[in-house]
Amino acid sequence: MSLGAREQQEIDKANASGLKPVVFVHGLWMLASSWQPWRSLFEENGYSTLAPAWPDDPETVAEARAHPEVFAGKRVKQVTDHMAEAITGLDQRPVVIGHSFGGLITQQLAGRGLAAVSVPIDSAPFRGVLPLPFSALKSALPVIGNPANYRRSITLTYEQFRYAFANAVSESEARRLYETYPVAGSGIPLFQAATANINPGTEAKVDTANPRRGPMLLITGERDHIAPRAIAEASYRRQKRNPATTEVREIPGRGHSLVFDSGWRDVAHMALDFAKQHA
Repeated sequence: MSLGAREQQEIDKANASGLKPVVFVHGLWMLASSWQPWRSLFEENGYSTLAPAWPDDPETVAEARAHPEVFAGKRVKQVTDHMAEAITGLDQRPVVIGHSFGGLITQQLAGRGLAAVSVPIDSAPFRGVLPLPFSALKSALPVIGNPANYRRSITLTYEQFRYAFANAVSESEARRLYETYPVAGSGIPLFQAATANINPGTEAKVDTANPRRGPMLLITGERDHIAPRAIAEASYRRQKRNPATTEVREIPGRGHSLVFDSGWRDVAHMALDFAKQHA
């Protein structure tokens, strides 16, 4: 069993509550704690929530920044299997909401039939999603530009974070976000996503045909550099073949930081409304 004590406590609490659970999945360069405002909002609206960490993640940003090496070596399947373990400990199939690589993992979990409803936000691409916009390549270049980064943990500079995450907020907010949220991230997932369409055995693939996938809402920010609209639309074209409800919505003027910057409530309420409608 790979779940930590906090994660098991959250699972037990969700089961004891009898409420519909919501599982939040973070992406690269973030920690589970980044979802706390969302968790409070969903709990106020009658859900139980849990935010599993990626395997071996530190609990706090301070601890993570003191030990960036612990993030090295994490693979997509390892993280998805970890999240699946948490979900299978729940008494009910949950709503699953994920951002960035957490959005890709959310789609994988839905493809395994583990989600009642899923909301991938600014999701990383999977095998079969062909567009590679320049901004996405530029955002990934600090990692995939050096093959030695494959097994390393990579910390973004402020300039890299500003371009990739915080391009759609003010300079002062971008500085505040950089001081508050990002930690080191594993290099492997970015290489896995970049090579997904030339590697038939890639871990960055999604079962879009499973009839138990459940309703899915893909959300994208209009000004997202890491996962631009072209990636969301290509993902939607593959997902809409599923018999379950599939929707895609673009939020004007928003970048990749849309789930934790000052406008997070707009995105959270969109996800909440979809969950209320379909859960």
